[in-house]
Amino acid sequence: MTKTAIDRVYQELRQKIIKGEFSPGERLKVETLKPLFDTGASPIREALSLLTSNKLVDRIDQKGFRVSAVSAENFNEIFMLRCNLEDLALRKSIELGGDAWEEKLVLLHHRLSRTSMEDFDIWEPMHKSFHMCLLEACQSPILLSYCNNLYDQNIRYRFLAEKNSNYNSRDVRHEHDEVFNATINRKADLAVEILLRHYTDTGAFLRESFKTGGMASS
Repeated sequence: MTKTAIDRVYQELRQKIIKGEFSPGERLKVETLKPLFDTGASPIREALSLLTSNKLVDRIDQKGFRVSAVSAENFNEIFMLRCNLEDLALRKSIELGGDAWEEKLVLLHHRLSRTSMEDFDIWEPMHKSFHMCLLEACQSPILLSYCNNLYDQNIRYRFLAEKNSNYNSRDVRHEHDEVFNATINRKADLAVEILLRHYTDTGAFLRESFKTGGMASS
């Protein structure tokens, strides 16, 4: 068993869960997943165990796994933690970030702004890289780890909420431009205000999906 095999299964399974290809609460059986990922049982078990750490998968007994359930209460907790932790991380990043961080952020923003949101396999990893780069100069690996896990949990809700017909009415590209400009100009209060508004607007659509039945509560 190689680390490369585990990483491949982890990334592919993570993406399928985030995109809703595996439904919340669905049982994840190793024998069923083996042909899907064209690999043996060991890499799949290792990948599933890794996914339990960021709450995308639950262990239901010694050998069993299932996709973590969703609920309005769970989303509200994720939203609250993400806003509070990223407020802290972004402020510290703006305070401590150097030239190399600025240059990386400029490059990622440039690439993200020229990538179509319709192409998930390209846009979504770049989107995550941009959001994490905003925070990564905070010089707190533990804080960044929490923010990374909360991103993954939150993004799954976004995909589940896409049945809401109003979701794509926002100008997300412009919102990214605003938070980028405030951050690169070291305006911490403004950057945090825009970032949290960006999340609050997304959260409103997700909560509406629970109310209208776009996501099944559990």
